[in-house]
Amino acid sequence: MRKLKSNLNIWAIFSFILVLFVLLPNVNIFINIFNKPNENWHHIKAYLLKDYIINSMMLIGFTGTLTSIIGTSLAWIISAYDFPFKVFLKWGLILPLAIPPYIAAYTYNGLLNYTGVIQSFLRNTYNIYLDQKYFNVMSMKGAIFIFTIFLFPYVYIITKSFLEKQSASLIETARVLGRTPFEIFLYVVFPISRGAIVGGVSLVILEVLNDYGVVKYFGIPTFSTAIFKTWFAMGDIDSAVKLASILMVFVFGILVLEKLLRGRKKFSYTTSKIRPIKPIKLEGIKGILAFGYCFIIFSLGFLIPTFQLTHWTFLSYKKVFSMKFLEMLFNSLWIAFVSAGFIVIMAIVIANYCRIQEGFISKIYSKVTAVGYSIPGAVIAVGVIVFFVNLDNRLYGFYKMIDPNSSKLVLSTSIVMLIFAYIIRFLAIGYNSIESGFEKIGKRFFEASRTLGMNVIQTFFKVDLKMIKPAIVSAFVLVFVDILKELPLTLILRPFNFNTLATKSFEYANDEMIHEASISSLIIILVSVVSIYFFYKVGDKEEK
Repeated sequence: MRKLKSNLNIWAIFSFILVLFVLLPNVNIFINIFNKPNENWHHIKAYLLKDYIINSMMLIGFTGTLTSIIGTSLAWIISAYDFPFKVFLKWGLILPLAIPPYIAAYTYNGLLNYTGVIQSFLRNTYNIYLDQKYFNVMSMKGAIFIFTIFLFPYVYIITKSFLEKQSASLIETARVLGRTPFEIFLYVVFPISRGAIVGGVSLVILEVLNDYGVVKYFGIPTFSTAIFKTWFAMGDIDSAVKLASILMVFVFGILVLEKLLRGRKKFSYTTSKIRPIKPIKLEGIKGILAFGYCFIIFSLGFLIPTFQLTHWTFLSYKKVFSMKFLEMLFNSLWIAFVSAGFIVIMAIVIANYCRIQEGFISKIYSKVTAVGYSIPGAVIAVGVIVFFVNLDNRLYGFYKMIDPNSSKLVLSTSIVMLIFAYIIRFLAIGYNSIESGFEKIGKRFFEASRTLGMNVIQTFFKVDLKMIKPAIVSAFVLVFVDILKELPLTLILRPFNFNTLATKSFEYANDEMIHEASISSLIIILVSVVSIYFFYKVGDKEEK
């Protein structure tokens, strides 16, 4: 009992409440799974569910394989070799993450369709007519291409970070034994990097399952599009919940598989002295080939779409730029700012409690914060809708006391629901940054302050908070950018007539107004590029 009282403080109480709020909408999904199936569900199960499963499996299968090959090969080239423009390409290859896949999808369609730059040039200059049956980006192959080229940096970043810190003796031993560079990559680098590669690919797969913009624009039926269609077109929340639950089973299956793949093999060193890889200088044709490969991927993933969007912006800015556009820009910035602020505060509270009170409960809390980022946005949206509709029904008597003319749905038609969903979805990003900040400072300053007579609250504000300022800034910027780019959650949960940069650019593209979509897309990309450069520089300083 005495131990319980000592552990029960303001950090514990607030952490419990915050974690409970994160869990409740997801619990709602599981509760509603057992509702009696209706006619819509029977129709979906008989005629559509098979296509949703096959298409989703094809997307994650091919995208996961291709991103692992491209991301790992680029990480190896950048880590092990020195060639022209390597310093720029080292961080330039991260930039495709600045372009959300749904923006990339309509940009490449504008480039490659019948009236696009490439086909028009071939027809007008060389009288070459391409067969639209095979040369069509709005297809399964096109979606795999988009996801691969714009999501491979997840694998590249994690694998590169792993390889740069690996022992050079492994590579040097393989070279002494006469292995060629390709054999070293295949038999040494690939096996020891498997944990990092699996981690990167799992993030790619989660992003593919979360996507709504690309598959909707390309007309590929997947779970995300099915949830949207069932909710908006049919108005059937029960069937949407059942689809969401199947998608959650997919996600948890992938996470379990990731743990198994990571955990079965481990590598250890025969010496405690670990030297990082020393890059080999490539000259002549080898240097040109290494640069060429990296530059082609960089061009496809960032340079070409950015130039095309810039060109379209100059053609359409007079038509788009208005007071309504400024209002939309303001909406995007303020909701991202407010949501990021809430997320950072929640992350600080939970991370500080987990640091102070190490144990089983703190481990559960840290796992719960990661749940939201693992679950696709469409699934979270369904859970949040069910939760808020139930909450409004319970609070209806209170609403009537305040205003006799009040409608039954108050919270579930407000911006509160969208902010709440953002918190669930992106809390993991803020928490991971704050947790890493606490890990760097350790507990010795906290313990010294407590020994000198300060309580936990005083210690936090006078010691801890000042020391984790860089982590707080990093967490805020990361969350802010992710919310600015978020599409599925915003499309489902936004109040009537509330647009953001992400939703408006998608709406323009969906209405075949690609030029008009370019300005809002470029703003999203610009903010993302600045944040990526910021983190690259911070990471470089920490390494030095």
